[in-house]
Amino acid sequence: MLSSFKGILVAVDGSENAMRAAEMAMDLAKRNDANLYVLSVIPTPVYAATGVQGAVGSGPVSEEFFDRAKKDAEAFVGGIVSRAEAQGIKVRGEITENVPSVVEAITEYAQEWRVELIVVGTRGLSGFKKLLLGSVSGALVSHSPCSVLVIR
Repeated sequence: MLSSFKGILVAVDGSENAMRAAEMAMDLAKRNDANLYVLSVIPTPVYAATGVQGAVGSGPVSEEFFDRAKKDAEAFVGGIVSRAEAQGIKVRGEITENVPSVVEAITEYAQEWRVELIVVGTRGLSGFKKLLLGSVSGALVSHSPCSVLVIR
């Protein structure tokens, strides 16, 4: 039952589906007088030369990647936080960076803040791309400590 959710986490990456997820999360938080947590996770990049995540983790490419990713994340997390505050929603925004697993970072955050619902968008990948890249939303459904609402 939705009225039992007092802590709602929305994980965003700036995509169109993530923004739809944020809209739904704000609506649910407002209707249920719930705390809203807005999280963006910046993963450790996989370097093409080695195929190993985090290998060669220094230098201008890495710094440039993180600087750009952090600026983008600050912009969309800040925008969601501002809109939620304007609606009277209790909200907290956070960016986690340089983590090996986006799913693990989201589930750990959910446990730390004891949220009862994670709202996330799906990238809408299909076929080979989905098999190759995996699915954060699918992995959250499998590994989350709480309910997960996936928005298309």
